Amino acid sequence: MSLVRSGRGVLIAVALTVVAVGCAASKDEPGQPLPAPPAGLEKFYSQTVNWGSCDDFGSADDRPAPKAECARINVPVDYAKPDGATASLALARIPASGQRIGSLLLNPGGPGVSGLSISGIAGKTPLAERFDRVGFDPRGVGSSTPSIACLTPQQNDAERAELPTDNTPEGIAKAEDENRQFVGHCVERTGTELLSHVGTREVVQDMDVIRAVLGDPKLTYLGYSYGTKLGSAYAEKFPNNVRALVLDGAVDSSQDPVQESLRQAAGFQQAFDAYATDCAKQADCPLGTDPAQAVAKFRALVNPLETKSASTADPRGLSYSDAITGVQQALYSDDYWRVLTLGLSELRNGRGDTLLKLADLYDGRREDGSYDNTQEAFNAIRCVDDPRIDDRAVASRQDAEYRKAAPFLDDGRGTGAVPLELCAIWPVPNTSTPHKVSAPGLPKTVVVSTTEDPATPYQAGVDLANQLGAALITYQGTRHTAALVAGNQCLDDAVIAYLTDLTIPTAGLTC
Repeated sequence: MSLVRSGRGVLIAVALTVVAVGCAASKDEPGQPLPAPPAGLEKFYSQTVNWGSCDDFGSADDRPAPKAECARINVPVDYAKPDGATASLALARIPASGQRIGSLLLNPGGPGVSGLSISGIAGKTPLAERFDRVGFDPRGVGSSTPSIACLTPQQNDAERAELPTDNTPEGIAKAEDENRQFVGHCVERTGTELLSHVGTREVVQDMDVIRAVLGDPKLTYLGYSYGTKLGSAYAEKFPNNVRALVLDGAVDSSQDPVQESLRQAAGFQQAFDAYATDCAKQADCPLGTDPAQAVAKFRALVNPLETKSASTADPRGLSYSDAITGVQQALYSDDYWRVLTLGLSELRNGRGDTLLKLADLYDGRREDGSYDNTQEAFNAIRCVDDPRIDDRAVASRQDAEYRKAAPFLDDGRGTGAVPLELCAIWPVPNTSTPHKVSAPGLPKTVVVSTTEDPATPYQAGVDLANQLGAALITYQGTRHTAALVAGNQCLDDAVIAYLTDLTIPTAGLTC
């Protein structure tokens, strides 16, 4: 894929006290009536949620938190045909432990990441006291049904083991034929009806149904990475239904796919450089003690994998593709840097076990060899969200600029031509287009942007905050998303104060 998937599961944060200051907006009034549902959708907006056991939700690697209760609700596959086929959305909730304000809807990003386990976030903060924390699997994702499905586990393993694309005319033809085969599998196992209706356009409508069936007159929402795109799109469609939005790790919807990929390439290069500088402080750093030589050292480690996999205890071995994926996984946060050093040190000695485990984590491969559908959902959603890059000249320029922006990812085999990517032949049209967000009447919202975020670079957060008229919190760090997951009291206090009391962060707040 030309884009690195944005978004990661999040972990539970520590308890913090609230110190942020600023102007406060008014809270929801007790007993405020629910907005009238859109015409024709009354049966979906008025359905009852029956909460119960989570035993049949999630997987062994992504269970809802122990205290969670789970449920399903129905939504139309096609909102233009509310009497047609329906989809079942999986929800997980941990009820408020104190004086309840309402529900806090959560999304961890992706697109394509399950949102059930995120209901356990912020378990020892005032958010857990004041809100029911609710995570959901978007349509087609995780435990929601029907689900997006394309490849068998064996096909997934085989695809990951393939040699890198040879950008000769023959290699390009082979890669594009493989893309057509992948699309055929998706159509066969998922169907074009669902594939046509898994984009952001539909998910934000689903979010409004969730808001209503949870009994909330207005939405309180915390979204990470792609979850910020959901939040900003919801704000556009339902500005009068918003109580509070926190958008962390912003996706700027005004960017086209080429702009986004190049910004992301530069972001990952920045994260690689920061890692290499930190690693160089160690005498045995696998990239050496001179950060200026780190890219060359890295390429010397991974280039041999283009022809022969590294040995692993797992019989699959470490392919070139998996090595790059594992490294990118580790660059999402400086919390992984020690693991990355271990993986590269192993590779220096001819082993690939740690990098393979990182790649498995990224690709959603479970210990039993099965896969979650994160990557398949990622492709399906982005291909209906983004315009196609079907001009070969544009694709070739993108590849050349990508290599310049992220030299650590440049295998040196560019030819000036590349295969058209998967979305160019996707079987259904895109349902969204790049545009600046406009949400007149939206209450004050909050955007969090991290200075050295590799996947959603800092400037995207600045731009989205300007478009929404939102308060911007700058977090100084090298990681993808930070609120309630980085353990930063300054940031977490401000976010908690906003969500609970609608206290607007101080202008220019930097944490």
